[in-house]
Amino acid sequence: MPELSRRSALTAAAVLATSAGTLSAVTPASAAGHHGSPGTFDEVYKGRRIQGRPATGSGHHGHHGAGYAVFVDGVELHVMRNADGSWISVVSHYDPVATPRAAARAAVDELQGAPLLPFPAN
Repeated sequence: MPELSRRSALTAAAVLATSAGTLSAVTPASAAGHHGSPGTFDEVYKGRRIQGRPATGSGHHGHHGAGYAVFVDGVELHVMRNADGSWISVVSHYDPVATPRAAARAAVDELQGAPLLPFPAN
């Protein structure tokens, strides 16, 4: 059997890592069951009302939020879908989660009772 070169080993590792990332990115979309778009939610989480639904119109969220709007106590929480299918919000930007609902819950956790202030869309 030929000896494995460093380049071959790194290439194989990169392929495996990419494959694993692709499988984990596919799982949340298929779990939603709506061709990759998350479902609507409306619940009270830790005393805060969180809501999510497909966004209407072609504003700023049509590009970054993949056409999805999230609200905490009626104030819009800016969310963005990453290339790998995960979601982040302006409140928990460095902690990607699987769904917009999880992003809303993470924002409530991070706010620790503080009100969500509107995000200026410039």
